[in-house]
Amino acid sequence: MAGAIASRMSFSSLKRKQPKTFTVRIVTMDAEMEFNCEMKWKGKDLFDLVCRTLGLRETWFFGLQYTIKDTVAWLKMDKKVLDHDVSKEEPVTFHFLAKFYPENAEEELVQEITQHLFFLQVKKQILDEKIYCPPEASVLLASYAVQAKYGDYDPSVHKRGFLAQEELLPKRVINLYQMTPEMWEERITAWYAEHRGRARDEAEMEYLKIAQDLEMYGVNYFAIRFTIKPLDKKIDVFKFNSSKLRVNKLILQLCIGNHDLFMRRRKADSLEVQQMKAQAREEKARKQMERQRLAREKQMREEAERTRDELERRLLQMKEEATMANEALMRSEETADLLAEKAQITEEEAKLLAQKAAEAEQEMQRIKATAIRTEEEKRLMEQKVLEAEVLALKMAEESERRAKEADQLKQDLQEAREAERRAKQKLLEITTKPTYPPMNPIPAPLPPDMPSFNLIGDSLSFDFKDTDMKRLSMEIEKEKVEYMEKSKHLQEQLNELKTEIEALKLKERETALDILHNENSDRGGTSSKHNTIKKPQAQGRRPICI
Repeated sequence: MAGAIASRMSFSSLKRKQPKTFTVRIVTMDAEMEFNCEMKWKGKDLFDLVCRTLGLRETWFFGLQYTIKDTVAWLKMDKKVLDHDVSKEEPVTFHFLAKFYPENAEEELVQEITQHLFFLQVKKQILDEKIYCPPEASVLLASYAVQAKYGDYDPSVHKRGFLAQEELLPKRVINLYQMTPEMWEERITAWYAEHRGRARDEAEMEYLKIAQDLEMYGVNYFAIRFTIKPLDKKIDVFKFNSSKLRVNKLILQLCIGNHDLFMRRRKADSLEVQQMKAQAREEKARKQMERQRLAREKQMREEAERTRDELERRLLQMKEEATMANEALMRSEETADLLAEKAQITEEEAKLLAQKAAEAEQEMQRIKATAIRTEEEKRLMEQKVLEAEVLALKMAEESERRAKEADQLKQDLQEAREAERRAKQKLLEITTKPTYPPMNPIPAPLPPDMPSFNLIGDSLSFDFKDTDMKRLSMEIEKEKVEYMEKSKHLQEQLNELKTEIEALKLKERETALDILHNENSDRGGTSSKHNTIKKPQAQGRRPICI
């Protein structure tokens, strides 16, 4: 009895000690996750859990966003999750998004997951027209997005219409020109084909390097009217405020975060960031060598396939030659048989004519030996003798002609047999010729200046040295120089596309952003994000960009 009571008390105490939880749904740019959170958790506890799940270490760019009465807000790290003005209906939904943007994506974004999340978010903002993008630049960005999704262009796979279901261009751009979807796809595919050899992460980084120069990249706009007083007394006071306190707090939060990130960029990298960058360099080197290995294997495979195709073609050609030789041999044998038969018949005819000529000669001699008793008989006899002589002469000529024809037929028979012998010899040569030459492919030797690595099964082992890293750094610098050289060609292509589609533009469909962008372009102000929007709005309000 006492044991049962103790057991119930132990169970009750255990039940009381179990923390209360609530369900949270986290929505990223390409996935959804759900977590059970304790009631006492602060924003940092939930944020760290999401980052660990994603494998994200560059956490300072991101935050958890939620919506309050059509106004966005960010989860505060030092405040309990449920103390925020969020819906208490489970699951509580937050969006994991980039809160602050890098000035230079290639230098500041280290992890591939960080680059991928930024790529997805910036691409969506461009398609949703939250970031203004000129039409010609939107086509180029679309081509990099296609490269990131489909890999290298293959005409046999990526046939016309393969982008029909893809959302690649802002609707504003599509509506602005008298162009069919096929015409847009043709221009996107033309640039897509030029990106051959770029991996997914490289294509996404190229996308970000172009997008970060857009006027509205990394900018949030608010209708404001309250006052900011700079510390420097010589600078004029900048006045603005907002009618909503929540928006004011959001602006202040973004200002502080952007200032912290600004100061972070100007300081030396922390040990953690140095470690991440070193790992990223090693990973980049490993991927580069892996791509080189795969490229060599692909080249060897293609060469082997070409050799196989050539051998099959030669084998087919030899089979055709053998068939033709067999047919020629059969024709030669048939011709030889016909000539032999004809020669035999001609020889028999010649013998028969010779026999008849001999009989005619005997008859003439007999007639001459017979005494002619009378003149009439003599005359008749002479006539018969003359006819017999003429007949004998004709028979001799015919016999000689037949003999010559028989000799010619014998000669033709000999030539036919010689042709038959040559055809048999040719067939013998063809059938005894080796079909496949010996193949001993020797792998191409690695360049002497490449880092050494061994292949064991499907795994790779690398031995990085200081000289290898220095060489890799030099290669990266070389790539930067090549990129600067390519940028001029890229700008020429953008201008060419802009000129090409300008004739198809519908001026009456231009939006306010299109008109403002064109005005800034004419004034040369598109290079600065701070010149984006400067016109006063209704009721004396001005937008501010953060």
